[in-house]
Amino acid sequence: MDYFELMGFGAGGWGPLMLKAAGMTVSIAVAGFTVGIFFGIIGAALKLSRDPVAMTIAETYTTIFRGIPELLIIYLFYFGGSLAFSNFLHLFGYQGFFSIPSFVIGSIAIGTVSGAYQTEVYRSAFLAIDRGQIEAARACGMKGFLILRRIIAPQVLRIALPGLGNVWQSALKETTLLSVTGLVELLRQASVGAGSTREPFAFYLTAGAIFLVITSISGWGFEKMEKHFSRSVRK
Repeated sequence: MDYFELMGFGAGGWGPLMLKAAGMTVSIAVAGFTVGIFFGIIGAALKLSRDPVAMTIAETYTTIFRGIPELLIIYLFYFGGSLAFSNFLHLFGYQGFFSIPSFVIGSIAIGTVSGAYQTEVYRSAFLAIDRGQIEAARACGMKGFLILRRIIAPQVLRIALPGLGNVWQSALKETTLLSVTGLVELLRQASVGAGSTREPFAFYLTAGAIFLVITSISGWGFEKMEKHFSRSVRK
């Protein structure tokens, strides 16, 4: 069987399975990145606050999850998360072991790491805003939420987009680490196919090509968003 038959959609072809795995990769990357947005915004808000306790919590969070290898975090969440949740359910009379789905664990693990990096992206973007604009808005009588919605949020998003693009690419590639949990994402599917057909080069080459397509499309998307949100500051 030649390469095109092997990766085709005919009888014996692995094309449908590889595309399905690619869909899983994108899905869990999007889920993890979305969780990271939530953690990142909260982390940045805590770091920018004047409360020393809040600043310490945020600093501890970013230090831990940027300092520990992602694979180790996935192991901790995968094995520790199910164990902790099972023990919690035992308090209510549930017997046995409750295994949290790999997709959920993977999304939380990737999102937690992504959130630590997004915290710094949002914080840096906020600090880059001209403080005079905020003072002028206050002088005009604008309240806190209105300043956030009309002045701070649009500029933070515009300034943060290049950094968020890099964090997204990292989250996308970190999905390959989830193969250790049994989640059938792109690398896991390529490994299964390579083992079943003894054609490792064909499967890993295809997986690499699919990743390149996904990162190229998402990079193009971020570039378009940067141009869109930068229209008001172009000369």
